[in-house]
Amino acid sequence: MHPTDKAARVAGAVYLSMVVTAPFSLIYIPSTRFVRGNATATANNILAHEMLFRLGIVADLITAVIFIFLVLALYRLLSGVNKTHASVMVALALVSAAVGFMNVLNHIAALTLFRGADFLAIFEKPQRDALGMLFLRLHGQGNVINEIFWGLWLFPFGLLVMRSRFLPRILGVWLIINCVAYVALSFTGLLLSQYYDVVFRSAFPALFGEMAIVLWLLVKGAKVQPLPAPAS
Repeated sequence: MHPTDKAARVAGAVYLSMVVTAPFSLIYIPSTRFVRGNATATANNILAHEMLFRLGIVADLITAVIFIFLVLALYRLLSGVNKTHASVMVALALVSAAVGFMNVLNHIAALTLFRGADFLAIFEKPQRDALGMLFLRLHGQGNVINEIFWGLWLFPFGLLVMRSRFLPRILGVWLIINCVAYVALSFTGLLLSQYYDVVFRSAFPALFGEMAIVLWLLVKGAKVQPLPAPAS
C-alpha cells in the first residue's frame, strides 16, 4: 500500500471514530434527557440517568481528543500539498478542541447543581434546578459559538483536498460548502436565534460533506498517480 493511501485510510478511521462519539453527546443526550422549558423535569431526568449523562460528558472530552489526533493525521496526509494551508487547518481545529474542552465544564456545573451539596444548601431545589438548566443552556450556546470553528477549519481542508490530485475535487468543494453552512448556523444562533431551526433544515444537506470525505478516505483512500517512467 502506498504511504499516502495508508495515511488517508488512517485519517478516515480516526475521523469515523469521532463521528461515533460526537452525536451521542451532542444529539442523543439533549434530545432524550432535556425537557425544554422545564428545569425540574430535566434535573429529575438527569439524576435518574446520571451515569448516562456522565458518559455524555466523557464522550464530549473524547471527541475533542479525537479531533486533535484527526487534524494531525490530516496534516500528515495533506501537508505536502500546501504546508501553509495545512498549518492553518491545524490551528483552527486546535482552537475548536480547546473551546470544546472548556464547554464541558458547563455540563459538570449543571450536574453539581442538580445533585446538590452542603455548600449549595443556601439554594432551594427549584433554584438549583433553574441554575443547572442555565448551565445546560450555556453548554448549548458554547456549541453554537464553536460552530464557527467547526466550519472554519473545513475551508483550508477543502482547499487542500481540491489541490491534492489524489482526492476528488468535488469533496473539497463540498467541504467548503460545509464550512459556510456551519458559520451561517453559528451567526444565526447568535444574532437571530429564532430562525436557527429554519437555517439548520436548509443547511442540513451541506453538513454531509464531512461524512462524504470520511467514507471516501476509508473506502477509496488516496488514489496516488504513479510517476511516469523515465525515458530510456
